[in-house]
Amino acid sequence: MVVSIFLLWEIAIKQEWIKVYIYGQPSGVWRELLKSLQDGSLLKHTSVTAYESILGFIIGGALGSAIGLLLWLSPTLAKVSRPVMVALNGVPKIALAPLIIVWFGVGIESKIAIAAIICFIVAVITAYSGTQEIDLDLIRLMRSLGATRWQTFTKVVTPGSVPWLISGFRLNVGFALIGAVVGEYISADVGLGYLVYYSGTLYNLNAVWLGIFALMLLALLMDYLVGLIEQKLRGSFSN
Repeated sequence: MVVSIFLLWEIAIKQEWIKVYIYGQPSGVWRELLKSLQDGSLLKHTSVTAYESILGFIIGGALGSAIGLLLWLSPTLAKVSRPVMVALNGVPKIALAPLIIVWFGVGIESKIAIAAIICFIVAVITAYSGTQEIDLDLIRLMRSLGATRWQTFTKVVTPGSVPWLISGFRLNVGFALIGAVVGEYISADVGLGYLVYYSGTLYNLNAVWLGIFALMLLALLMDYLVGLIEQKLRGSFSN
């Protein structure tokens, strides 16, 4: 299927059904790939974006998931914080980028911060939603057995929220990349976001497609890592 699409795309360019300067060309993307592999630029751009995205994903996802779960222990705090989280989640993420760059500077720290903040908000909402879906009969059973609220939290609520945590992690794969790329769009001289943006200003559509495909591969890699995390979490809570 994918090969067929690229083949039709190449034929359309060769037959001049579509313009190469508007849509790019598969063979041109291949040439850009070889060129960027030879000079090492693709590896440099990809490694920077991967570092920003993965670190932001880990910081925001881990901290947000922990706080989202702990909100179950304090219903009052959860009610107060929920509208704030929903409002922040509704704000277009690109609107946060200029503020964060002012606070953290134009270096790699600001890109990590943008990715982490976006992932944090999503993780809090997803984790807390998971705690609200726990079977109430199980909670009543724990109380009838004399379990404390903390024991109920560790033995029932946290294990039962694992599917929601994993869903949040998978969502945050895309959000972490969005955060890093948005930061690179605004202020950077390296990274896949910078590559796509700069190539676009030069109308080098082949390089733009190369950056997009690299981001797609990076997303697949991060999703694979989330799969490994899922196995670890399920294994630890099943023992």
